[in-house]
Amino acid sequence: MTNKKITIAIDGFSSCGKSTLAKELANELNYIFIDSGAMYRGVTLFALRNNLISNTDVDREGIIDKLADVNLEFKANKNDAPSLLLNGENVADEIRTPIVSSFVSKIAEIKEVRTKLVGEQQKMGNKGGIIMDGRDIGTVVFPSADLKLFITADVDIRTERRFKELIARGFETTRDAVRENLIKRDHIDSNREESPLTKAETAIEIDNTQLSREEQLQKALDLVEEIIIQQRKIFMI
Repeated sequence: MTNKKITIAIDGFSSCGKSTLAKELANELNYIFIDSGAMYRGVTLFALRNNLISNTDVDREGIIDKLADVNLEFKANKNDAPSLLLNGENVADEIRTPIVSSFVSKIAEIKEVRTKLVGEQQKMGNKGGIIMDGRDIGTVVFPSADLKLFITADVDIRTERRFKELIARGFETTRDAVRENLIKRDHIDSNREESPLTKAETAIEIDNTQLSREEQLQKALDLVEEIIIQQRKIFMI
């Protein structure tokens, strides 16, 4: 693998394995991994803590008014993905709770939230050598990314993955509840007004329903190598 660093955008539905792929790619390539979804979860956690979310309602205006009070940073961890800091506090575990998962898509619908976070994400990616995953990375955040991947998988496979992840973290839930949440989030993400989840025209789709993590990673590494070789040839012309 050459040392030429590119920008890689990875999009896809919830629990399809895009963050896993992004982390493994970053480790293999010595790139910086940025979990854009964690940032939206951070805003959701902030809203929950500040009573801006009730059982059924999201106080959109209240969240917009307090956006200036939300400071999100990533803290590097040795041999692991960076942890999200919300106003200086490590919230890497708390943002993965079911309550945050149930509201994050609604928070991501808010135009002002997306504008704030997209701006911060673009600043992070200015120097290349970045792998970012999310819902609109290839279409909005990095529309000129050198490599765009769109990850997908069968909803039953995604349900099982997410269920096992939550149980391993000590949360009580059921497969039916997880499946319902995923289907709901898919619908919201794909149909929202602001930056809906869509496959970028130049994105390469990887359906990992029948792929192992190792097979998926190798496919992505092969695509990275192809892009780098193509760029090298263009540079030499």
